[in-house]
Amino acid sequence: MEKVIRCRDVGFDCEGVIKAKTEKEALELVAEHAKNEHGLKEVTPEVVEKIKSVMTEE
Repeated sequence: MEKVIRCRDVGFDCEGVIKAKTEKEALELVAEHAKNEHGLKEVTPEVVEKIKSVMTEE
């Protein structure tokens, strides 16, 4: 199963979908996407918790 995060579920107006084998990898990919695509300068612990709360397995 893969970990899946939909950017829209985190609160961004974005169709981005991140898929990874592990939670750690998924969080790293989401952080990179948020910085590159949304100009997020820092991924705070609150943002990480939000991401984890919307992460699903497929």
